Amino acid sequence: MGRTVVVLGGGISGLAASYHLSRAPCPPKVVLVESSERLGGWIRSVRGPNGAIFELGPRGIRPAGALGARTLLLVSELGLDSEVLPVRGDHPAAQNRFLYVGGALHALPTGLRGLLRPSPPFSKPLFWAGLRELTKPRGKEPDETVHSFAQRRLGPEVASLAMDSLCRGVFAGNSRELSIRSCFPSLFQAEQTHRSILLGLLLGAGRTPQPDSALIRQALAERWSQWSLRGGLEMLPQALETHLTSRGVSVLRGQPVCGLSLQAEGRWKVSLRDSSLEADHVISAIPASVLSELLPAEAAPLARALSAITAVSVAVVNLQYQGAHLPVQGFGHLVPSSEDPGVLGIVYDSVAFPEQDGSPPGLRVTVMLGGSWLQTLEASGCVLSQELFQQRAQEAAATQLGLKEMPSHCLVHLHKNCIPQYTLGHWQKLESARQFLTAHRLPLTLAGASYEGVAVNDCIESGRQAAVSVLGTEPNS
Repeated sequence: MGRTVVVLGGGISGLAASYHLSRAPCPPKVVLVESSERLGGWIRSVRGPNGAIFELGPRGIRPAGALGARTLLLVSELGLDSEVLPVRGDHPAAQNRFLYVGGALHALPTGLRGLLRPSPPFSKPLFWAGLRELTKPRGKEPDETVHSFAQRRLGPEVASLAMDSLCRGVFAGNSRELSIRSCFPSLFQAEQTHRSILLGLLLGAGRTPQPDSALIRQALAERWSQWSLRGGLEMLPQALETHLTSRGVSVLRGQPVCGLSLQAEGRWKVSLRDSSLEADHVISAIPASVLSELLPAEAAPLARALSAITAVSVAVVNLQYQGAHLPVQGFGHLVPSSEDPGVLGIVYDSVAFPEQDGSPPGLRVTVMLGGSWLQTLEASGCVLSQELFQQRAQEAAATQLGLKEMPSHCLVHLHKNCIPQYTLGHWQKLESARQFLTAHRLPLTLAGASYEGVAVNDCIESGRQAAVSVLGTEPNS
C-alpha cells in the first residue's frame, strides 16, 4: 500500500506542495486539508460592479531570480500564459517608486545620475551613503535588527526613512525589531561574504541555475518588474485546485485540524472536527503558531520554538474613483513610521495593471493600514470597524494623493495575523525546530510564510521544497 501524505493548509504553500507531490512518477496519496471553505489563503481577487479587479492580498509577483522563474514555469505548466499581465522594464510602475515624507511625495532615486544628485527626502546624494558603506567593517554579531544594520552601514537617514518604510511595506513590521539575517538574507550574506553590501550585490553569489521556458525568456527579454493575471492573482490557486482534482488529490474544505498525535507505528493521526485521517507524513503549511497548538505533548520543545514566531494584522482598503487622476505615475508609495504610524503605503493599482480597471474604467488604489497604530488599537480592545478603516484610508488617499472626492467603490478587509514577523533571532527558532525534527525523526515537514520568506514566490518555493523533502527527489514534469 502506498504512502499517504496529509498537507495542512490550502494557501499557496500547501497548494504548491500538493501540486509537486501529485506530479511525482509514483505519487503518494495526497490529502489537502483546509479549515476554511476556499483555497488560496491570502491570495484573493474580487470583481467589482464595473468588472474591475480588486486584490485583497498580494497584487503582483516578481519574476526575478530562480524563485521568480520557477513560479513562471508553474504558470506555464498550468496553461495560464495567455492570462499573464506583465509590467515591462520601461513602464512607469517598474521605474518609479515614492516615499511620502514631510507631507510630500518624493521619487526614490534610480540610476547613477539619481545617486549623484541630492534627492529629497535625503539631505545628501545617496552616493555618499554608498561610499560610507564600502569603508565600514564587517559586523560581528550573528544577527542584527534591520534598523541597526542599515544605520551602521548606510547611515541614519537611509535607516529611518528607506529601510523603515521597506520593512513596513514588505512585513508591516518595525525595522527596530525585525532581523536583517532573516528578512533580507542577501544583504546579510553580502556583508558576511564580501564585507560590503554593495560589493556583495555587485559580485553576486554566483549564478543560480534556473528553469527555462518561453515565458521566462520573455520576462528576461522585456525586463519585467512584476506580473499579474487578467482575472486577478486568484486565478493561480484556482488553476492549482483544478490540477489537483484532475490528479486525484483529495481536497477537504471547511475542516479545521483539531490535533496531531503520533501512533505506535510512527504514523500521524490527524484529528478533524468530525473525523480523523492517518498519514505517513504531514506537511504543515499553516502558520507556525497555529501548528504549535496542534502538536502532541512529546513535541513540546518544537511547539515552543514555533509559538515564538508571531504575526501582525493588516487592513487592506481597495478604493476606486471615477474621473480621478494621480499626481504621479509609478508603482506606489511607502510611508515611514515617523510620518504616519498607521498608513504603511498606497499601491497605484491602475498604473501597473490598467487592464483590470473595469468599464467604464476607474482609478484603483489600495491603502495598507497596520503598524503600531493598528497594534495599539488591537491591544486597547477598540472596535475595529470597516467604517474606521475606510475613513482612515480615504483620509490618506486625500492627503497623500489629492483624491478628495468620494470613491465610487470601496472594499475593506482586516487580515488578522497575516504576515509573520522575523524578529531578531528568528534563525535560532528555525534551527531549534530543525534540530528537533531531525533528532526525533518526526515525519513532519514545515512550509509556508512563517519560516523563510513571506512573498508569493517564497511560499511557492517552500511548498516545492517540502514536496522534494518528502519524495526524496525532484518531481517530474
